[in-house]
Parts: sequence; C-alpha cells; structure tokens
Amino acid sequence: MDYSAIARKVGPPKAGHARVVVLREKGFGGIVDGAWDVQLDGTPITGLKTGTFAFADRPNGQLQLTATEAAFPGVTRHDITAQSGRTYFFVARTSKRKNAMIATAGATGGGILGLALSTALTSGYDNPGPIDFFPLDEATARTTIAELRLAQ
Repeated sequence: MDYSAIARKVGPPKAGHARVVVLREKGFGGIVDGAWDVQLDGTPITGLKTGTFAFADRPNGQLQLTATEAAFPGVTRHDITAQSGRTYFFVARTSKRKNAMIATAGATGGGILGLALSTALTSGYDNPGPIDFFPLDEATARTTIAELRLAQ
C-alpha cells in the first residue's frame, strides 16, 4: 500500500499527536538487505529495508529519532519538535561517517586495526551514528513514497 492509501485508511494523527514517517529509498540493498535499527523515542520503527517506509504517531512536543548498528561505534540522534496534527517526513541514508569508515577499513584491509583507525579518523563527524535523517517536504515525500512499500 502507498502512503496515501494508508493515510486514508488510518486517518490523521489523533488529537494531540503528530506523525513521523521514515523512508528508505529504492536501490540495491545488498545480498542481505537487513532492516535498519531505527527508533522513535526508544520505540522501534520496524522493518525499514531498502524501498520501504514506516510511520508512527506520537504526542506532540520533543521527539527523537535514533539509529544504531551492531558493532558501529556511534548512535545517530535527530531531534524533532512535533506539532499536533502535522506529519514529518524523513529519508534515512547511510551516514557520511559510516561511508568513510567503510572506505578506510577497505583501504587498511579491515580487522581490528582497520576498525580502530577508521573510528579514530572519523571521530570528528557531526553525526557519530550509522544513518543520517534528512527532512523532506510533503510534496517530495509523497512522490518518493509512491514508489515504496510499507515496512513489514
């Protein structure tokens, strides 16, 4: 189901709540396309694989999207000030730090030394975590989501 159909079916967020939609664009997810470990205020947003989207409704106010990855030395944190009745769209992409660590580890042959070196070389990045969250305006989000499926 696309987001428009789901939004019609479930309706808008209930009074005093906002909706947060996280999407992961289409592309090659690799041989094993695992779901990313994304949470909204500590509650998992499950099934976020390549070409999917997921959403959650939360009370308005301060919210935080987080992302972690096993054996990755940092956590992504993205703060949201949510207003009642609004929907916030985010695209999730591999972070600049993770991309740099993969490149460094590959150049050094990997292993413990490669991990230690890549961790040290990327420690100054703004986002220490594995995923970057980019806000999308509603028109762009709806166009992108039309090509995606609901995460399971």
